[in-house]
Amino acid sequence: MSNEGTLTAESEESGIACIFPGQGSQYAGMGRELAEAYPEARRVFDEADSALGFSISRLCFEGPAEELQLTENTQPAILTTSVAAFRVLETNGLPATSFVAGHSLGEYSALVAAGALDFADAVRTVRARGKYMQEAVPVGTGAMAAVLGAEVSEVERVCAEASQGQVCSTANLNSPNQVVIAGNAQAIDRAMELLKGIAKRVVKLNVSAPFHCALMKPAQERLGVDLEKVTFSDSKIPVVTNVDAAITTIPAALKDALYRQVSAPVRWVESMELLKKQGIGTFIEVGPGKVLSGLMRQINRDAICLNVEDAASLDATRVKLAA
Repeated sequence: MSNEGTLTAESEESGIACIFPGQGSQYAGMGRELAEAYPEARRVFDEADSALGFSISRLCFEGPAEELQLTENTQPAILTTSVAAFRVLETNGLPATSFVAGHSLGEYSALVAAGALDFADAVRTVRARGKYMQEAVPVGTGAMAAVLGAEVSEVERVCAEASQGQVCSTANLNSPNQVVIAGNAQAIDRAMELLKGIAKRVVKLNVSAPFHCALMKPAQERLGVDLEKVTFSDSKIPVVTNVDAAITTIPAALKDALYRQVSAPVRWVESMELLKKQGIGTFIEVGPGKVLSGLMRQINRDAICLNVEDAASLDATRVKLAA
């Protein structure tokens, strides 16, 4: 399903999309308030604990932060918190949702919310995904850097120049003002030097691996084996996939998109611009933090950005949606 339907003048930018955060949004204490106040959230955390065979809920609610930062823990923790928040929102006033999308890891949350992927399967898969990504590249071999205030074409040109036989490429096209690059540490250092006169600012990121670049191919192949064992269903809500910035509901296409996104750039700007063209004017960030809301302000200043991560944000979102 690609760009189906035409918008009437009345429906233009009146639709709602739920968007789900990726790695980097985690914090100790996330989800605890929702789990204490809402049985549907508590059920999600209990299901995650059972599926994983250890208490991911304790890690979300209490930390320690160092343990939560480990990629193989971070990914299932954010997924669980996001799905718990969605279940609460779903039973507490969420109007009809036209589309879902998730940033990298967040795409798994989006698929669970859309009914395309079983939650227990998703939480086990992202736990493995995090492990594979961590093990794909020896610590210190890879790096990532955020490039602020530079044209994407310029960043791509610099990456090509800096690669010198190594990997150096765009990894996250986050907003018109923010591109993240990933690859071999030496190549990223060369690119950062070359970008000094081009970008407003370049910041080395404190990450455990160089995500969304060719160095992740070993992780992608390992994840592919796992994905083949997972059942995907027709999505009840159309999904905008990271890897293609395209709309689909087809199980095989959703699975393929998760496979390819491991080593391909996250095309977030294009994904959000596509939703705007589809008539989406309200974006609800479901899960920990407000990273995606911040990016949205740079992508589409006219968009209404809401979020649900705890009781206060849920109440505020319900009031705004009712209005």
